[in-house]
Amino acid sequence: MTKFSADPASADPALDLVEGDRVELTVGAPAHGGHCVARLDGRVFFVRHALPGERVTAEITERHKAYLRADAVEIHEAAPDRVTPPCPYAHPGGCGGCDLQHASAEAQLRWKTAVVAEQLERLAKINFPVRVEALPPGELLGWRSRVRYAVDATGRAGLLQHRSHQVVPVDRCRIAHPAVQELDLLARDWPDADAVEVVASTGGDVAVLARPAGAGALPTDDPADTVAGGRVRLAGPHEVAEVAAGRRWHLAPENFWQVHPAAAETLTSTVLELLRPAEGETCWDLYGGAGLFAAAVAVRTGARTTVVESSPTGAAAARANLADLPAVEVVEARVEVALSRRRPDRGDLAGPVDLVVLDPPRAGAGARVVRGIAAAGPRAVAYVACDPAALARDLATFRSLGWELRDLRAYDCFPMTQHVECVALLTR
Repeated sequence: MTKFSADPASADPALDLVEGDRVELTVGAPAHGGHCVARLDGRVFFVRHALPGERVTAEITERHKAYLRADAVEIHEAAPDRVTPPCPYAHPGGCGGCDLQHASAEAQLRWKTAVVAEQLERLAKINFPVRVEALPPGELLGWRSRVRYAVDATGRAGLLQHRSHQVVPVDRCRIAHPAVQELDLLARDWPDADAVEVVASTGGDVAVLARPAGAGALPTDDPADTVAGGRVRLAGPHEVAEVAAGRRWHLAPENFWQVHPAAAETLTSTVLELLRPAEGETCWDLYGGAGLFAAAVAVRTGARTTVVESSPTGAAAARANLADLPAVEVVEARVEVALSRRRPDRGDLAGPVDLVVLDPPRAGAGARVVRGIAAAGPRAVAYVACDPAALARDLATFRSLGWELRDLRAYDCFPMTQHVECVALLTR
């Protein structure tokens, strides 16, 4: 089963194993990315479909100089937290959308807690207590309100394999919202589309869009990311309604919104709890989308609140949905550009600021944006992050500028997957 080099001490440890080879491993701790770490004869393996402490046979899926990727294809000694995946496509070589269907609900929360803590300690040198919380109602299935099906060369719709453009035909997605599962999209042919997208909003609307063939490559296995390029609306309203933060929002179906029905309300409440906005305090809502956090803060402060959003459709949605809040202004610009042209008396972000909320994409804000925020000297910063590694890197930059992590909340906004949402409070 296992191949070994003649001289392991001098050979590249990856060269004697190739894709398709199988090795027996004892699996260690979870790591960022939906896998566990295992080691054998100096080699590092990132193993999917396994749980900490298990003894497995793993099949090599990728070979790199410093590590190998593998799937657990046989479980010899199962962890107590192992369960039978509720989805028949959640297995090696199957759908790559869910990373943790083989783990119990509590084990998934412990897994994500360990990953967030490890990323903070390793990348930011911060040892901070972390506890990932489930969102109400605590269900692992039927929560995903925005689903993208990829379409293969034969016109069949399905979901992508892990780290691949290979489409896996499925009968339905078990984590999708019931209103999405009821549609017949997976039984139809889509000869002129690269992808079919469905939105089931908290306001009760359902919209279906198609992405025309040839619009560009789809992301491989990051369902939280939006896809660039135009869509054609096939069914449903031109705008869908979402309900959060005491308001009813009207958005184009392709506008960004949190995919878990309880996420927008939970994250907004957490931002308000951590920032404690006071009357008269000014605020920036960076990467603001439709203005969810800006609206919540502005109602508390009654003072100037600026949304910065680079997407034209996002900025338009913010202007339309926040038109009743005269203290809110919307700037359509990249955040780093808006910060770079800031002046005390002019520019998009003119004047002093007391509070900053930022909700950057999965790659994080980056050092340039962090430096711009720190230079503005707000009283407090609430950083909403969908990737713990990116958050940790940005927290390290904040620390180098004299800022401290004061509080951290973490939520399982993506059950059955390795993704987790955090809200960090920073002060000088």
